[in-house]
Amino acid sequence: MSTPVGIDPRGPRFAATITSVLLLIATFLALTGVSTHRTEPAGDWAIVAASPLERLTDPGCLLALVIALLFLWSVVSPPTAPWGALFRSVVRPRLAPPSELEDPRPPRFAQGVGLVVVGAGLVLHLAGVPWALPVATGAAFVAAFLNAAFSFCLGCQLYLILQRTGLLGRNTRPA
Repeated sequence: MSTPVGIDPRGPRFAATITSVLLLIATFLALTGVSTHRTEPAGDWAIVAASPLERLTDPGCLLALVIALLFLWSVVSPPTAPWGALFRSVVRPRLAPPSELEDPRPPRFAQGVGLVVVGAGLVLHLAGVPWALPVATGAAFVAAFLNAAFSFCLGCQLYLILQRTGLLGRNTRPA
């Protein structure tokens, strides 16, 4: 008998719940940090005058950096990623077995999309672009929240669209 290939679809939703909470906090911190403030009396953006070290040590930037590293971890080594490991060891044993398993590639791609979005916000923030960080973390929050609350994974949908158009991977489903 062959071992079923796939993942419990509740695992990515569990990870999205934790990620959405972290992204909400990061967005709040970014909104209250150097990224969105203006200096007095000239009214210039504070982030432009801030040093690279001040930009890096902004609390919103630090949390976004941690989130980006978590996204990276989930892309590079899904079996060892913290939220997946927590789900498999603590949550899943308390649940009934899943009715079906899902392809792990779309959720992994979605983690990569999250990494790109948050990473772009971090790079732009460190380059001194006002509002880049809260916009990026806010966009990533919306995507994570949709997955957590409604089981609608934007990154997974993007993966499937790219797969259908032949731009990504091969469709392994029978015709």
